[in-house]
Amino acid sequence: MTTERLLRTALTDLVGVRHPIVQTGMGWVAGPRLVAGTANAGGLGILASATMTLDELEKAIVEVKSRTDEPFGVNLRADAADAPARCDLLIEHGVKVASFALAPRPEQIAKLKEHDLVVIPSVGLPKHARKVASWGADAVMIQGGEGGGHTGSVPTTLLLPTVLDAVDIPVVAAGGFFDGRGLAAALSYGAAGIGMGTRFLLTRDSAVPDAVKDLYLSYDVNGTVVTDKVDGMPHRMLRTQLVEEIEESSRLKRLTPTLRRTLEFKRMTGMSWLELARDGREMKKSQGRTLGQMTLAANTPMMLKSGLVDGDTDAGVLASGQVVGVLDDLPTCEALIDRIVAEAVTCLKRAQSYL
Repeated sequence: MTTERLLRTALTDLVGVRHPIVQTGMGWVAGPRLVAGTANAGGLGILASATMTLDELEKAIVEVKSRTDEPFGVNLRADAADAPARCDLLIEHGVKVASFALAPRPEQIAKLKEHDLVVIPSVGLPKHARKVASWGADAVMIQGGEGGGHTGSVPTTLLLPTVLDAVDIPVVAAGGFFDGRGLAAALSYGAAGIGMGTRFLLTRDSAVPDAVKDLYLSYDVNGTVVTDKVDGMPHRMLRTQLVEEIEESSRLKRLTPTLRRTLEFKRMTGMSWLELARDGREMKKSQGRTLGQMTLAANTPMMLKSGLVDGDTDAGVLASGQVVGVLDDLPTCEALIDRIVAEAVTCLKRAQSYL
């Protein structure tokens, strides 16, 4: 039996979960088992769909629903060519939350809200939070530079208060969180909850191979690097030998492996060259990528799959937040969430004694 509701926030009320803890939608990591494990433990599990075909996403949603009756979410790419079909899938299956790595379009937000979905985009700047709030987003998740690296370098302790000052919708804080002290601190700032990625990757409910988890646990706080050499956009990775070699390699040397991974990505997704071109055009428009960056776009999903799914760290990269250096165990989602909530309550009660 998991911990009863001990903390009530705008997030728990909005989504209907017991605890203000979100398991973020990590590609290749946030699959049905991890999402259901989080949901059954009282948190909000987010299914990562960017690396799934439409059919795979539907099967994953059905599997999560077979494992839990609790609310859960799906993370979507707003600029994906088939984003409208994916939104329809969430509506059809009664998914509670639609989260977005980038700002969804106003019409996407309106359609999802019309069918009672909670819309939570991720943002990296106060102006982005104001924009999606004005379009009707129900909440936002901010991710400081301590996290995966692709939302910017501003640390959570500076990003969180500025976004809280900018909007009056619930704000979930991510980037650098792993325990109850962090949850208590975020709530004290005024956040409605916390999001965690690496901490949930390193649980027994995560499908990442055990040998890869052990590798993560061997790293210290200096064991990550933010690089844009993989797909042209900044991502935080474990500082493996492969990443070090990529960092030092020339663009020309990276070209042949990039073309090979693009072909692998095309086969995996079943997309035609025309569909890939359309998807790339939308990505270029929404993310402002250069042509050079676009040629690298297929690198990340395929290299993450090699590392996180196949366990081949010689051919794959391992996404990570900076918290990897302070983690030393592999709890279940239930044990992890219970521990965080209990510690947060203790910290908040202790803080009251200062008054």
